[in-house]
Amino acid sequence: MNEKIQAAVNGLAERFGLEAREFRGEASIYVQPRQVVEVARVLRDAYGFDMLVDITAVDYWQQRSPRFQVVVQLVSMVHHQVIRLRVGVEDNAPVVPTLEQVFPNANWYEREVFDMFGIRFEGHSDLRRIIMPYDWEGHPLRKDYPLGYEEPQFSFNKDEVMVRKPHPKE
Repeated sequence: MNEKIQAAVNGLAERFGLEAREFRGEASIYVQPRQVVEVARVLRDAYGFDMLVDITAVDYWQQRSPRFQVVVQLVSMVHHQVIRLRVGVEDNAPVVPTLEQVFPNANWYEREVFDMFGIRFEGHSDLRRIIMPYDWEGHPLRKDYPLGYEEPQFSFNKDEVMVRKPHPKE
């Protein structure tokens, strides 16, 4: 880690008691959901991470607890540095506070995470689907979401596919 990110990590660890990990020169700070808004505000105001470039999520279904991690990527335009916040949320009612009041562009990213993963953002101004149709049931990027596809037919598996393939009744 360079000195700007190290200073931010040390300051956040001292103020909030957070854990940080480095992988290939990039820092990830592990934050509790109740702390994420204040940590993002401190990173913006005190350390110059002034641009939110992405919010996404990871589903660790059947691999670890908590099941989901909301990943927030912030950039310091002045120092050309990236820092990542990772917010762990459980499966039984995944909720994270919205970052709209700190970074207004969080609106669209949070709607996408809600739509694809079903993670709710408490206090969001307009939390509704943005990619899938409004009447869609489920969240397609969850690992337990049913795939529901038809196996492609090739010359080597034609007989096997034809046996399982539904045919119209005559």
